[in-house]
Amino acid sequence: AVMLPRVKTKSTMVSLRLQKRLAASVLKCGERKIWLDPNEINEISLANSRRNVAKLHRDGLIIKKPTVVHSRARVTLRNEAKRKGRHTGIGKRRGTANARLPFKVLWMRRIRVLRRLLKKMRDAKKIDKHIHHSLYMLAKGNQFKNKRVLLETIHEMKSVKVKEKALAEQASARKGRAKARIDRRSQRDAKKEADADAETN
Repeated sequence: AVMLPRVKTKSTMVSLRLQKRLAASVLKCGERKIWLDPNEINEISLANSRRNVAKLHRDGLIIKKPTVVHSRARVTLRNEAKRKGRHTGIGKRRGTANARLPFKVLWMRRIRVLRRLLKKMRDAKKIDKHIHHSLYMLAKGNQFKNKRVLLETIHEMKSVKVKEKALAEQASARKGRAKARIDRRSQRDAKKEADADAETN
């Protein structure tokens, strides 16, 4: 038997690069989003203008593929769990404590809360400007770790001031009574002397 040489039949593949480029331009998307109907290759290959490509799109031979869904459902679930405090242990942390939540930010939050409270109390005439200033400087010196401690200090200072005022009033009243007593005694003594002088004369 004589072996005949095998003849390779060359399959003619039509290039549709032009049509894909035109379709991408007409449909305002990338070339990777263009679908060309593989059963209608010959008809599509004849389209050499944007108008022809648009007609093929209307006929359904050229389609713009839908956008690929990149779901965030798993991310949402994980974020909800993180809000509860899951997945945030030592092994999940990459930055230092200061990098994750800067100390300065914590300080700013705290000092703003304290200063806002002091201003509100001063404007409401609950504390005078002297107490306000002394407490303002103490807050600046990191004396109060939160609002509760500052309020306790304010109440203490106000009670001390009230006591001091009461003591001062008592002292002034005592001084007044003592002065009145001395005045009465001196008047009495002067009267006695005057009576004695009158008797001798």
